[in-house]
Amino acid sequence: MASTIIKKIISTSMAPRPAAPYNQAIVVDRTVYLSGVLGIDKDTGKLVEGGAIKETVMALQNIKNILAAAGSKIENVIKCTVLLNDINDFAGVNAEYVKVFTSDYPARTCYQVGKLPLGANIEIEVIAVVGDCKTEVVKDE
Repeated sequence: MASTIIKKIISTSMAPRPAAPYNQAIVVDRTVYLSGVLGIDKDTGKLVEGGAIKETVMALQNIKNILAAAGSKIENVIKCTVLLNDINDFAGVNAEYVKVFTSDYPARTCYQVGKLPLGANIEIEVIAVVGDCKTEVVKDE
């Protein structure tokens, strides 16, 4: 008989509540799947002012808070997808990104999209793991 897989729905008041029918994150086994995160201030429920850079800072803080609620942390992110309203914000977003992801960077995709929810300039989604991680670097030289 197959064992039952538990799907944990993560909800934290330390990040903005979803404005549509989705959850902040889902944990299955030891993998955390975060929904796309905008630069919304959890207290006001509105996008922070100041453009893509300020939204990036807020989105990354929201991601940290959701990961913590899921029993994970930013160092355990294995895949990141960054959606930009304008690809010209790429360099500025990267400058904030490397303040949070400081080494052993996750795999990442970044691209410009037609339009983001709420008129946002950036949306970030991540996949992470729960537990202790050991990094091994494999180089084929």
